[in-house]
Amino acid sequence: MSDLQPDRPARPQKPMRLRLVLGAILGLAVLSTAGFGLWIASLPPASVALAPPVPQAETDALLAALKPKRPRPLIAIVGLNDATETTDYLLPHGILKRADVAEVVSLATGPGPVRLFPALTVQPDMTIADFDAAHPQGADHVIVPAMSRDDDPAALAWLRSQAEKGATIIGICAGAKVVAAAGLLDGRRATTHWYYLDEMLKRSPTIRYVADRRMVLDAGVATTTGITASMPMMLTLVEAIAGRTRAEAVARDLGLETWDARHASGAFRLTRPFATTVLANRMEFWSREEFGIRLEPGMDEVSLALVADAWSRTYRSSAATYAASPDAVETMNGVRIIPDRAGTDWPDARSVSTFPDRRPADALDRVLDAITARYGDRTAHVVAMQLEYPRQ
Repeated sequence: MSDLQPDRPARPQKPMRLRLVLGAILGLAVLSTAGFGLWIASLPPASVALAPPVPQAETDALLAALKPKRPRPLIAIVGLNDATETTDYLLPHGILKRADVAEVVSLATGPGPVRLFPALTVQPDMTIADFDAAHPQGADHVIVPAMSRDDDPAALAWLRSQAEKGATIIGICAGAKVVAAAGLLDGRRATTHWYYLDEMLKRSPTIRYVADRRMVLDAGVATTTGITASMPMMLTLVEAIAGRTRAEAVARDLGLETWDARHASGAFRLTRPFATTVLANRMEFWSREEFGIRLEPGMDEVSLALVADAWSRTYRSSAATYAASPDAVETMNGVRIIPDRAGTDWPDARSVSTFPDRRPADALDRVLDAITARYGDRTAHVVAMQLEYPRQ
């Protein structure tokens, strides 16, 4: 009887079954993204643009407009507790603290830590309510990072109140959208991260966009281009407060030779290579990696922010922090980082360096080189584009 039964096919081995499942998923993805593929084909190729020079009179006017109302100004950096951009929040704190030209406080709209995106969690100095109680006269400057929402009522009301008290409002990257939502950019000249520009102008059509500038200031409100523009913006602020010599010293410490407003806006736009690389990296979800960064007391928060941010923008990897205990680790300039993991080490093969022997600007180039070595130059280009970093 058994001889008359048809032969049963051998059961596929587990690796083959996995490949069949993944193949089916990718096939469905290709079919479902056919229209998406036509959209990608319509995108322009990568382009190269040169940054035009900035007249000295324009630079002088920018510095004059950033002058504080007090000899040693009070600068507040505000964020939402549930999601505020990593580099936008941490770089201004680290740069201004190392410059030692102002009192700098990190704020949150509510009690508890600030969860940054795409990586890191920090404990702010105080809430906006605590700040108002301690400083009823307001800040000299308020720095506004990109946030997960542009319409948080507490954040918008607080920004309007600080502007009414005479503070210069500085929107970093897509933080300009938050400033615009508060009504503080209506009729003013401004810029923002290239990816969010159209959205901002659609919501606030009276804004006058200024191309080819990393920073723009109009009537007490400054805005910048993408994430890495926080470095030249903070150095410009240091120069406005304490003079060129002090700003040059801080720039050397950071590893920057120049920090003016020059920018090639035409080099940053949605292109076919950018979109296809993002799509390809997203589809390789089975090979996504999580890298660990060991928190050390006294580490440079600027390098930490840049490295964690970059590794979390590849669409192939993310960064998490770890330490011996769950207690917050204080950085070189007083930022308290709360570890993602505690009481355990990270495998060496999946640990990444913040390049403590390098200056922060060098660390950014080094992490982009490391991303190139692991995932290729196109992925490193995607990261640099998100950071709006004019990588050489």
